[in-house]
Amino acid sequence: MNRRAVAKLERELTEYVETLVEGMGREERRRAMGLYVTGLLLDGERKSIEPMAARLVDSPTEVEAMRQRLQQCVTVSDWSDDELRRRLALKLDAELPDVEALVIDDTGFPKKGKASVGVARQYSGTLGRTDNCQVATSLHLASEAGSGCIALRIYLPEAWASDLPRRKKVGVPESVVFRKKWEIALDQLDDAIAWGVRKHLVLADAGYGDVGDFREGLTERGLQYVVGVASTVMVWPPGEAPTDDGAPVTVLDVAKSLKRSDYTTVTWREGSKGRQTSRFTAMRVRVATGHRRGRPAGDLQWLLCAWPKGESEPTKFWLSTLPIKTTLKGFVRAAKLRWRVERDYQELKQELGLDHFEGRTWRGFHHHASLCAIAHGFLALRRALFPPEPGAVDASHGQARAPAGPATPRWRLPSVPKAHR
Repeated sequence: MNRRAVAKLERELTEYVETLVEGMGREERRRAMGLYVTGLLLDGERKSIEPMAARLVDSPTEVEAMRQRLQQCVTVSDWSDDELRRRLALKLDAELPDVEALVIDDTGFPKKGKASVGVARQYSGTLGRTDNCQVATSLHLASEAGSGCIALRIYLPEAWASDLPRRKKVGVPESVVFRKKWEIALDQLDDAIAWGVRKHLVLADAGYGDVGDFREGLTERGLQYVVGVASTVMVWPPGEAPTDDGAPVTVLDVAKSLKRSDYTTVTWREGSKGRQTSRFTAMRVRVATGHRRGRPAGDLQWLLCAWPKGESEPTKFWLSTLPIKTTLKGFVRAAKLRWRVERDYQELKQELGLDHFEGRTWRGFHHHASLCAIAHGFLALRRALFPPEPGAVDASHGQARAPAGPATPRWRLPSVPKAHR
């Protein structure tokens, strides 16, 4: 980027960060928070504290002082993650064009040893296996134009939650108790609504959609949803009312009972990979989860099924409480908007170092994650409001180059080496 572009980005980044950190402690702390965001945005393979400190100073003799400032800011300072995320959430909800969804997901962080908060041998969808890792549940605001993470919290396995000495060692607050991932997700939605975020459509994969209590929790909160479900979820087929002598069937059985000709080809997006197209159908069903335990049938809702060409049977399924008048393409486009969270994770991890944090404490992890979300939010807003030329800022197409621009914000005390400008 030329000097004029860098100067423009400097002003925008400074104003953006100062708005979000205003009043959060002394000026020295706020400057350190801004420096940390700058370090995350600068090019570099590692975004742990020491490498970032080295990129933020001119002389090797200044690295240790900068490292201490960043360390103090993230692992010691007691600024509020909730307040910072609240400000970011309201900003993204107001300024991202056409926000239409709240997306729930979780992501894994491979770890060695047993000392880092929440680390355990557990399943991670990110890794695709059970491994030694941390897992965090996140909430994102999304539109076709952009998306951003507004909440991310470590999942604390039961063994961790009940181990008081271990909790104390990494600073887990006393108020934190064991919560299942779907319960954490509902808590995050409650926070967002309390902050003033609008009640958008909720999207989630089958890890959440399979849980009847989660779906009911969304409905109780007045939130419509499109959530993935496994092929084994039980429903009463279209037109059949729950009876004592009847029996529900799986969504796969319902989907297979239709002919291929009952499925319609739908194109939901034109992207860098070309036209995104598959075959779908939708029908009204009642969920029968827990019917053998005497649980009543659920209200009528939509079952969306995908049967891609070349497959011997339908492969993907969603339940939805979208209105009756919703078109098939509307269902598909909503379900597929969940791809935004995958892109967020890609950028947060590969470009901004979300998974590079080397500390072990509850506070350190969540402070780092919050500042990563702030850095990502800046890029998301720039992309959505001022679309760059291909390759300029978009981190999903190879290496991002624009993040090197904000190397000289007004809060920075030492200058940034010319090699990193």
